[in-house]
Amino acid sequence: MLQNIDIFTPIVDEPEIMGEIAACNVTNDVFAMNVPEIHGMLVFLAMDTMMPMEVAEGIMNGIINFMKKINSKVLGGHTIYCEWPLIGGEASGFVEKDKLIRKQGLKEGDKLIITKPTGLQPVMAAYRILKNTPEILELYSTNELKSSIDYAIELMITSNQNVVKTIHSYDDFSFVHSMTDVTGFGLAGHTREMLEGTNLSALIEKVPIIKYAKELSVDFNYHLDSCEASETAGGMLLAINPENIEDFSNRLTSNNIPNWYVGIIDKKEPGLVRLSKNIEFEEVLKK
Repeated sequence: MLQNIDIFTPIVDEPEIMGEIAACNVTNDVFAMNVPEIHGMLVFLAMDTMMPMEVAEGIMNGIINFMKKINSKVLGGHTIYCEWPLIGGEASGFVEKDKLIRKQGLKEGDKLIITKPTGLQPVMAAYRILKNTPEILELYSTNELKSSIDYAIELMITSNQNVVKTIHSYDDFSFVHSMTDVTGFGLAGHTREMLEGTNLSALIEKVPIIKYAKELSVDFNYHLDSCEASETAGGMLLAINPENIEDFSNRLTSNNIPNWYVGIIDKKEPGLVRLSKNIEFEEVLKK
């Protein structure tokens, strides 16, 4: 049995969307251990006494709707009054021990792939600024910014469950050596976690990003250029045997899961995450 608890403050003003983001974020950590199904979710909600009840109901509806999308349900939860709105909860699932995929397990030569573009933090900062002080972003195309924001929200409510189901479609998936989801520590930070306790290092060569994420990151100092910007409900980061990378990538694609090669595991210096001198930031447009 795998359990995860995750609680954070609102990212968007739309209650149902926020509920979906919260549910996606808490369940993705369970999927990151190669658990194919979520047994259920216990919801935690902290709300101010002045919060309109329809907001709380909207958040709950979003969580319930998301759990239905991944063939699961809300089992219960806990609500408190608090000055700060807090949304999240606990999710659990079951998997046979020999099918667990942990963060550790890297091998020299492994190829790294990711299943969602990065850049959610700076793009969602633009979401807030467009509402409050849009003149700050007058040099950007408002329509294109809104398109990037819509894409970022779509990514945050897209579960990583289908990545796990793709892995389980193989009789033998031992070629997946290590796996984690990319969230608060950014791409470099979560790659560093995968390297803990090894004598290996990583070279990041290519990074998929949401349109305008790099420029916004420079404006707001979010360090996307060093791959340290935080993500919410980000994609799965997988270390794959190089002999299997093409077949696995194609199978992900055939299951409508976008994926990108981002780097390689080598033996330069234990625990070191390096960015290639010729690192490429590839802008990804919403399809």
